[in-house]
Amino acid sequence: MNGHQAPYTMKNHAPLSSLLPPPQISSIVHSWLQDDMPSHFDVGGHVVGDEIKTAQLLMKSPGVLAGLPFFQTVFDVCGDCTIEWQEVSKEGTMLDASASNKILLATVTGPVSHLLRGERTALNTLSRCSGVATLSHKCKQIANANNWKGMVAGTRKTTPGFRLVEKYGLLVGGCATHRLDLSQMVMLKDNHIWSAGSITNAVKKAATVAGFSQKIEVECQSLEEAMEAAEAGAHIVMLDNFEPHQLKSDAAKLKKSHPHVIVEASGGITIETMSDYFDENVDVISQGKLTQGYDCIDFSLKIIH
Repeated sequence: MNGHQAPYTMKNHAPLSSLLPPPQISSIVHSWLQDDMPSHFDVGGHVVGDEIKTAQLLMKSPGVLAGLPFFQTVFDVCGDCTIEWQEVSKEGTMLDASASNKILLATVTGPVSHLLRGERTALNTLSRCSGVATLSHKCKQIANANNWKGMVAGTRKTTPGFRLVEKYGLLVGGCATHRLDLSQMVMLKDNHIWSAGSITNAVKKAATVAGFSQKIEVECQSLEEAMEAAEAGAHIVMLDNFEPHQLKSDAAKLKKSHPHVIVEASGGITIETMSDYFDENVDVISQGKLTQGYDCIDFSLKIIH
């Protein structure tokens, strides 16, 4: 961040920004910019030159604002740019913007060629992160309205190279990230089980190396599989692709015999159908759509002239 007050300012506008280790986010942003940089000459940059200009960041469609640390880092990496965030620019806030009611979020000042090099990457990141946060927020609102006490979660179905942004958007929107990568939690799916020979074999083998610090989850297609997973020592049982009535019945039976097992419902669940799966015996409802089917929020960055 530029200047001694930048971390404090970003923390005010993005309370979850401390989750993002600066070396990691800087490395990711460098790769994004490298992907978009001219391979040889920057003719557009030559046209506009390095005169100091100020651009306005405008929000042009309604949604939950998210992704400010990524936007900030893009222009930090571009160099010699400063951002002044407006008071309204707080992550997690639903803003009622539109094409006719644009909301000023920030001003970005720096050499005009630097502003234009970072413009598209910064906007892409902000629009997608806000899209995930908006859909997540809607799902969380539905859960709250139905007095369901479990967690709505994403999945590992994220965009390659963009996982950190989409997982961050889930948190800003009020949902759980699920596992962040293959090392965070052991998830044994059908391919693992077929390869190991049985659910019990897979769980036991995983437990020998996972130790006490990693939970083990098993994807199950029936109550019988769920019972076997719980008895083998799984901490989390995913009831995958169950119809709502069957899910509730089997979750109740599983919880009765193994009350400490976490029950996750997954498989084809969307914002339109998720309320059908709410139940006191279901702890987690995960949706791939949260990071695969979100609408992007519209932003623009316009140089003041």
